[in-house]
Amino acid sequence: MAEGQDAAAIPEAASPESFGHVPVLLDRADELLGPALEAAGAGAIYVDATLGLGGHSEHFLRTYPGAHLIGLDRDPDALAVARRRLAPYADRTKFVHTRYDGIADALASCGLDRVGSVHAILFDLGVSSMQLDETERGFAYSRDAPLDMRMDPTTGMTAADVLNTYSHGDLARILSTYGEERFAGKIASEIVRQRAKAPLRTSGELVELLYRTIPAASRRTGGHPAKRTFQALRVEVNGELDSLRAAIPDALDALAVGGRVVFMSYQSLEDRVVKQILTPLTKSKSPEGLPVELPGTEPELRVLTRGAERATEQEIEANPRSAPVRLRAAERIARRYR
Repeated sequence: MAEGQDAAAIPEAASPESFGHVPVLLDRADELLGPALEAAGAGAIYVDATLGLGGHSEHFLRTYPGAHLIGLDRDPDALAVARRRLAPYADRTKFVHTRYDGIADALASCGLDRVGSVHAILFDLGVSSMQLDETERGFAYSRDAPLDMRMDPTTGMTAADVLNTYSHGDLARILSTYGEERFAGKIASEIVRQRAKAPLRTSGELVELLYRTIPAASRRTGGHPAKRTFQALRVEVNGELDSLRAAIPDALDALAVGGRVVFMSYQSLEDRVVKQILTPLTKSKSPEGLPVELPGTEPELRVLTRGAERATEQEIEANPRSAPVRLRAAERIARRYR
């Protein structure tokens, strides 16, 4: 949604509460990001790269009265809901309709430098509560709906487009790579056979296809048999991993020294991308064996978590959608000029 769009145009029923929205790992996010916002004081810049319904941002704006929010989201409906939710903090908020790999341009559009201007950044990755709960968006395999799955419903291809136009090889590749699906080739073959008779249009049709394709013994373990295929399609439709790979370096560049970033991933593929990019930046570039570290070769980041943290049993009980989360966090401690 553009900065000036009227949130009142969104039906009042589309409130955060109506979607059962509970921010994931809110207390832990505050423990990790709060010190950077507090140290920056008045004028602290907090970027919510995946604003969603604004639950995390509402907490940070309320808790840190000096903080200013730059909220990013590709979903115009989510931006409208968040804008209404955060209306009490209108003098400290700016909203940008963009994917998270647009963070550098978003900062520039808000009059901020692309390098070193931000004190805290949150990436709460994956599909939002609203997107899951709005049946017509097609994200949930438990409800029959059009196979859409676009996080920004105003642009791009749908899941139906992928299923009905991709080659057998490309279908098998995305199911295997993005869904880690053991039966990717078999499912791709059945999709090609099915669409030769009639295009796949609804989630119910796809779930039915998966039930008859995946062996019964495998369906009894590992959760719902459609979970991996739906994940793979969502990642492909929204370019999630490519967007994440592009976004992380720009986000890290945006951090001031002392600034902090938190990543919440909901699948191993996302977490792997985060880890692969963060890890090299936590190590010195000085040749081994030197008695001192050479200037400009010191680590840029300090890891704030021990591996990927998981939600506690209490958190999962209060918010079941936190069960798969993997949290990593880092602080910028130096900046190498490349």
